[in-house]
Amino acid sequence: MRDPPRQPDGHAEIGKRPGAPSIEGTASIAFGTTWRWKDLKRKKIWMYEQYPPRRLFVPPEYHRARADDVDLAFAIVTPSYEQREFLEEAIASVRNQSYPRIHYTVQDGASSDGSVELLASYGDHLDWRSEPDQGQADAINRGFRRVSGEIMAWLNSDDVLAPGAIPYVARFFARNPDVDIVYGHRIYIDTVGREVGRCILPRHDGEALRWADYVPQETLFWRRRVWDAIGPLDTSFRYALDYDFILRALRAGFTFARLPRFLGMFRVHPAQKTATMQQLGNSETARLHLDHLGYAPTAAEIRRRIKPYLKRHMWLDIFYRLGFVRF
Repeated sequence: MRDPPRQPDGHAEIGKRPGAPSIEGTASIAFGTTWRWKDLKRKKIWMYEQYPPRRLFVPPEYHRARADDVDLAFAIVTPSYEQREFLEEAIASVRNQSYPRIHYTVQDGASSDGSVELLASYGDHLDWRSEPDQGQADAINRGFRRVSGEIMAWLNSDDVLAPGAIPYVARFFARNPDVDIVYGHRIYIDTVGREVGRCILPRHDGEALRWADYVPQETLFWRRRVWDAIGPLDTSFRYALDYDFILRALRAGFTFARLPRFLGMFRVHPAQKTATMQQLGNSETARLHLDHLGYAPTAAEIRRRIKPYLKRHMWLDIFYRLGFVRF
């Protein structure tokens, strides 16, 4: 996608499309869904299934994204365990990026579901290893020890990078040398890759991030200097390993930016970790709050602290769904 004109807050260009609906009664979301006003006002950051499954839509410009004049290498790791069903699509989403300097590896945890056979089928075209590990964080750390690159990221084996994500991120980092960490909007997809929701985020808010993790992990990229300063991942976390990494980066003073772009797709399925380990997630998040805030706040206090951020999210989401803002 070509870089659109930016508003001062970092949003994409805002303007009413010809025939865009007014905000009254019901409204037609971009891409054809009818929404009631009360539905539009719902906060959708953590709402996975927002509408019936439909064909995934990605703007044609995403597929044409290039960054041939950028010389930044990317180090990307996919941790995987018993995810043969989705692994191939995750790998393809990285390999199909129109960017030449990607150092990519898959770190499999000795799966027995056909993942190893799939990985072997790539021959010399894919770097991978399958061996027992101590969990997801350990697998990611092992993978990063084998790949080099100035920009780093991991992509879980059930998630997908959006087309053109890496060229877009590469160009942003090249133009903004003082920014250390970036993330973007996400699309929710189901088991067969159909779209079921979208997560639209307002510009970065470090204070809100101290209270709640709103960063879509599959859209997160950072400079190696961040990893060198605060890495590796803490292997004692099974659920909140990304939030722990983000909070440590925030505390260390690194600069974040939310990019006005859909960078990744989060898959919603019955075995998905975020849907089945909520109790563990609550426990690990409380642990992080104790470390970074000095105490474990109540759910009511967290809601109060992030209310301004969620209000900005709500309005940006409404403008997007009504067609007034494009990404």
